[in-house]
Amino acid sequence: MNLTRRHFLGLGGAAAAAVGIAPLLVTRSGPAQAAAPAASFPYTLTDAQWQERLTREQYQVLRRDGTERPYSSSLNDEHRNGTFACAGCEHPLFSSSTKFDSGTGWPSFWQPLPSAVGETRDRSFGMTRTAVHCANCGGHLGHVFDDGPRPTGLRYCMNGVAMTFAPQA
Repeated sequence: MNLTRRHFLGLGGAAAAAVGIAPLLVTRSGPAQAAAPAASFPYTLTDAQWQERLTREQYQVLRRDGTERPYSSSLNDEHRNGTFACAGCEHPLFSSSTKFDSGTGWPSFWQPLPSAVGETRDRSFGMTRTAVHCANCGGHLGHVFDDGPRPTGLRYCMNGVAMTFAPQA
């Protein structure tokens, strides 16, 4: 079997979840911070308003940079035509036409909708990655990697709990 790094990491996470040692959500160590100050985004709420609006899992991912367990989101298996939007503010993020099966356990896309997302450097867990956030509310969505399919070569690896799906009518 030829395992890529992402398959190895996905299998490790799935194995940890299977034996019950992985929590529902993993958050970075240290003080949790939003992707950027809330005032820099068109859609803003207070922390208390976010907690009221979102489920516990959505809050941990969108507002505290958490990560859901691999293979825990039904959106990973969503194959209908439609649009994936931010669970925090309903801002459209990805078209289903750019979704692909990355084998990682998280919904993956090769391109976001125009002006839908922003990116920041994430230096957590002893590595440097590119974090992806909603351009409208700043909610943390996941990370982007350069091992995706054509035409972009990118893999936007998103937390399903951070998104909603609206099927095309």
